[in-house]
Amino acid sequence: MTADYKKLSDEELVFRYAHRNEQAAINCLFERYGHQVFGVCVKYLHSSEAAKDAMQQVFIKLLEDLRKFEIQHFKSWLYQVSKNHCLMQLRKPIPVINNQFADIADMASHNELHYKIEEEKLYDKLEAFIGQLGSEQKTCIEMFYLQKLTYAEIAAKTGYAVSQVKSAIQNGRRNLKIKLEAIREVKS
Repeated sequence: MTADYKKLSDEELVFRYAHRNEQAAINCLFERYGHQVFGVCVKYLHSSEAAKDAMQQVFIKLLEDLRKFEIQHFKSWLYQVSKNHCLMQLRKPIPVINNQFADIADMASHNELHYKIEEEKLYDKLEAFIGQLGSEQKTCIEMFYLQKLTYAEIAAKTGYAVSQVKSAIQNGRRNLKIKLEAIREVKS
C-alpha cells in the first residue's frame, strides 16, 4: 500500500472506494480497522474463530454498503455495523433436532443475549455521555480509554501538561460515573 493512502482520512478513503473504485482504499481501511472489528466480534461472540468469520463478513458487507450509503463518521459507523452483525448472529434461532437443542453452548449464548443488549444500551449511553463532557475531558478520555494512549502520549498530541491530562481523565471519569449512577437510580 502506498504511503499516500495511509495519509488520507477515513472519509476520503471511503469516497475513493465508493466513487472511484480504488481497491487500495478499502485495503487501507481494513489495515486500519480490521483488528478493531475483530475485537468487537470477539467481545460478542466469545470465539476467535467465530470472530474471524464475522470480521470477514463485515468487510464483505462493506464492499456493498460503502457504495450505497453516505457515511459521515466511518469509525463509529463501522463499530455499529460490526456490533449489529454480531447481535444478529446471536439472535439466530437454535436448531432443534429430535426435540432437543442442537448445541447447549448456543443456548447459553442466547440466554445471555438479553444481558448483552442491556449492556450495549449502557455502552451507547456512555458514548453519549462522553460526548457531553467538556472538550479537554472528552479528548483525554477518548485518547486514554479508546486509543489506549499513555498520559505522556496524550500530552504530546494535545499540548496539555501531563498533570492536566491526569486531571482531565480523573474529572471526566467522575463525571461519567455520576451520570451512569443517575441512570441506575432511575431504573431502580
